[in-house]
Amino acid sequence: MTPEGQKLIDEATEAVGVQASAAVLINSLAAFIRNNVNDPATLLAKADELDASTNALAAALAANPQP
Repeated sequence: MTPEGQKLIDEATEAVGVQASAAVLINSLAAFIRNNVNDPATLLAKADELDASTNALAAALAANPQP
């Protein structure tokens, strides 16, 4: 196999893994919301946690741009 073909296979495999992880996260978050729909404090705490994680990820991406 050519290096280009192998790179394409590697990237596709990685993308499938990332998509599967995202689906698990989304489904878990949906279940969390349903399970805590009557507990605003817990929902707000989770929202704060997600904001913090998003901000940390954005900072890491900004600090390490792809060439």
